[in-house]
Amino acid sequence: MAQNNSLCLGCHNDPDLGLSFNTNLFFRSVHSDASCVDCHADLEGITEEHDAVKRVDCSICHEDEVKDYLASQHGRAMTNGIKVAAGCFDCHGRPHEMLSSSDTNSPVHFSHIPQTCASCHSRPEVKELYATRRGPGMLDYSNSVHGLSRNGEGKRGAICTDCHGDHLIRRSADPASKMFWQNIPTACGKCHEKIAETFARSVHGKAVAAGQRDAPVCTDCHGEHSIAGIKTSTSPVSPAHIPETCGQCHASERIAARYTLASGVVDTYMQSFHGLAAQIGGVAAANCASCHGYHDILPSTDPESSINPANLPQTCGKCHQGIGTRLARGGLKIHAPPGAAPGKPRVVNLVANTYIGVIVFVIGGMLIFNMIDFIAKARRHVRAVKKDPKSEDRMTPWLRAQHALLVLTFVLLAYTGFVHKYPASWWSWPFQVMENGSHVRGMIHRVAGWIFTALFGFHLLALVATKRGRAYLEHLRPVAHDFGDATLTLLRNFGRSKKALPHRRFNYAEKAEYWALVWGSVVMIVTGIMLIYSSDILRLLPQIWLEVAQVVHFYEAVLATLAIVVWHLYWVMFDPNEYPVNPAFLIGKKKAPHTESPHEPEDES
Repeated sequence: MAQNNSLCLGCHNDPDLGLSFNTNLFFRSVHSDASCVDCHADLEGITEEHDAVKRVDCSICHEDEVKDYLASQHGRAMTNGIKVAAGCFDCHGRPHEMLSSSDTNSPVHFSHIPQTCASCHSRPEVKELYATRRGPGMLDYSNSVHGLSRNGEGKRGAICTDCHGDHLIRRSADPASKMFWQNIPTACGKCHEKIAETFARSVHGKAVAAGQRDAPVCTDCHGEHSIAGIKTSTSPVSPAHIPETCGQCHASERIAARYTLASGVVDTYMQSFHGLAAQIGGVAAANCASCHGYHDILPSTDPESSINPANLPQTCGKCHQGIGTRLARGGLKIHAPPGAAPGKPRVVNLVANTYIGVIVFVIGGMLIFNMIDFIAKARRHVRAVKKDPKSEDRMTPWLRAQHALLVLTFVLLAYTGFVHKYPASWWSWPFQVMENGSHVRGMIHRVAGWIFTALFGFHLLALVATKRGRAYLEHLRPVAHDFGDATLTLLRNFGRSKKALPHRRFNYAEKAEYWALVWGSVVMIVTGIMLIYSSDILRLLPQIWLEVAQVVHFYEAVLATLAIVVWHLYWVMFDPNEYPVNPAFLIGKKKAPHTESPHEPEDES
């Protein structure tokens, strides 16, 4: 017969010995009827002072639970020496104070399970050790439809153990796990029984039963810990997000090819009337589920399918009351691409093709006509400037040659650089159809880059080593009146001043552009060399500097291209005083400067 607990409490209830525990809590615990030696079996028969006791073996009483635990992910981690692995006491509490799971104060009472699990799964060291990919799971759960359903007296929303199990929690990759992908409909079906039955009859449910891993299960559409109600705007199954959710699979070319599904259905839906309405916030617009259903999706060949031809009048009639039959009989195809396409009615294709021809002919004719007009006006303008004895000398033949080479290299660099960044864009088509297009693009970019570098070096040398270059440099030097001229231009443009601007050899706009070109050239050359010789750079500098070089190289290219379009082209073409073009880059001269400003007519007042 086991010794009486009073023998143990003779020491362990004495605060002076420092060995005591709260006996009041013990006598209210689930173990209150147990003898001390039922757990501390190694002390059986010992009636005197003893050394440290051995670790308690819970399987003495809870054999099945311990067997399940040792087979679980927690138990295996504990066996492998993972110190942060959860044991019995981590979940159930201190052994002398342990309460029944039916006790509302127990950490394993259903109302406390999420907090108990989060005490480990929210710890950074646990998330780091197991590379947890779901972020703050407890926070996600608390804001989910399951977590929010617990916020009320007596409410019992789904908790961790309902889905994952209790003692026998397995990894989701384990086929025996409740969270193994093929078992998820069964796990969810414990609460959502009718939905699970409906899903099992659907095309997705049958694919899951057949072991097709690409088939979606509940969590693929609804999410996991963060499941939100369908009326919640952030829910993946809310009307606004259903196309995106379905597109996770149906926009995949791999899945479409593997299972012989229709390709491009997401794109064609987005281009349809319904899709366009949905993209601008029309939540009432029909989405995938409006026509195909939710859990009961069936192939169109199934007589029970909502998109079976016999059922289309009812399906379309849900939104288009009174004309569902007409729509169904009219051969309407939601997923047909806009414009002419195979399978569309002949008259639709005829009208579409006719309009395309008209657009090409009319707009193309307008473009050609305007190009001829612009070239003719530009030629007359150039001839007039060339004959004008008062025209201003701006660029020597050497400068014009440098400018031509700069334009060529800049255009090549910008074009091939943006092709590299956006290879699928329409402007990348020459390299898409070209054999070894990527290699050719890279070679063009590098050759143009080295020519640009050599040109920039030659230009800097000419600036400092020649008398004319130093004179140009002196004229290009920023001075105080540049800021005054820019301010005065704004005041004149807003009608706040009539003061005339003096003529400058190089005005503030030209100086700003020139020094921006110098600065941008240095940045692009340095970062470009770093990217070309990336292996050598990594031997000298941390990797982060190479990443910085990539970012700077791209955004400086964007900045330079936009500056050319927005600033340079305005001052040399679209400025009314320069239109149709400043011919200095062609003949070295521009029209005679105005007495008060190089960019504005004389103030007649």
